[in-house]
Amino acid sequence: MLDYNLILDAAHRLKKRVRRTELIQAHHFSEQLGLPLYFKCENLQRTGAFKIRGALNFMTSQPRQALSGGVITASAGNHAQGVAFSADLLGVKATVYMPESTPPQKVFATRDYGATVVLEGKNFDEACSAALREAEAGGALFVHPFNDPYVMAGQGTIGLELLEDLPDLANVLVPIGGGGLIAGIARAIKETHPHVRIIGVESAAAPSMQLSLKKGHILTAPIMASLADGIAVKTVGDQTFPVVKDLVDEVVLVDEEEIALAIVSLLERNKLMVEGAGAVGLAALLNGRVKRLSGKTVAVLSGGNIDVKTIAVVVERGLLAAGRYLKLKVELDDVPGALARLSAVIAEARANISIITHDRRSKSLPIGKTEVLVELETRGAEHIQDVVKHLEKSGYLLEVIR
Repeated sequence: MLDYNLILDAAHRLKKRVRRTELIQAHHFSEQLGLPLYFKCENLQRTGAFKIRGALNFMTSQPRQALSGGVITASAGNHAQGVAFSADLLGVKATVYMPESTPPQKVFATRDYGATVVLEGKNFDEACSAALREAEAGGALFVHPFNDPYVMAGQGTIGLELLEDLPDLANVLVPIGGGGLIAGIARAIKETHPHVRIIGVESAAAPSMQLSLKKGHILTAPIMASLADGIAVKTVGDQTFPVVKDLVDEVVLVDEEEIALAIVSLLERNKLMVEGAGAVGLAALLNGRVKRLSGKTVAVLSGGNIDVKTIAVVVERGLLAAGRYLKLKVELDDVPGALARLSAVIAEARANISIITHDRRSKSLPIGKTEVLVELETRGAEHIQDVVKHLEKSGYLLEVIR
């Protein structure tokens, strides 16, 4: 079990080396949810995520001789940058194994901190296996992303900061991948404030912790591609699992549309750029995944390293989930003025055309017909229903594209 004193030592060791991130009140979401909500903004941390806390604490806890052969690790991105930054700070060589699907922004950032990056494996677990083999063969010190007491203790300093900034804290929502972050935070908080409710949030695409807790022992879960790539872990740690089992009150799941909507909502309402893994706590709250909440609540925004290309996809999915965007396929008579009349009917429904594509050559179309793909800006789910009903009432055959 993780020793509380390790977390206190980590706080002393990391002071002035990592950013004490802001705890901000989320006024809009507080009103929407009916409870005082705060964000712990680890997306504003040096390297853009909480991972620097654990990586730096681990490395500064080691004898200098242990670092002489360099360090090696595996990561989907955030831990990679934490290790690379820490190694550069300490003058140590770093090698990072990353999955082949890692967003380019995270790869470039890791290299910018001076680390050697090796892309290998389809997911974190495969990259981690490769890194462990290299560590055994080459003698470099392996820095585990989550399954280590010093790493967990470093992450646990977030819990200490939360209690200092918000002594009457009632609930904390924490993203779960391998379990290092929530294990550290839970130990830091429950030691002195056992009444605080600790809630873990996983992506439904990678539910390894929830499945393991239900069975009472560690299971390897199949994972799917997710916007929350930073917490897409097949197998949780054998050191993190007992802490989570003992101290965490509940673990819930969120799906991809819910994550996308949370990312867009954070960007629009709080001007915060947060990656998928960092947005799962808010996603759980917005979609009622956690019941019977009351009192001051914190969602830990664990990271903000989202790939620029991914942002466009996420924004579109978030808008679709929020009912702010509608895609339609409409069949028209292939006669002059048909497209203009369709545009007029859409205008009558008070929807704004964003993109329109007119196809007269599809083999699936009957002679004398044409197909239009139209993307509309809408004002919510109710408005979408009104738009569709108005078009159908006006005689159009259409298909809503999901």
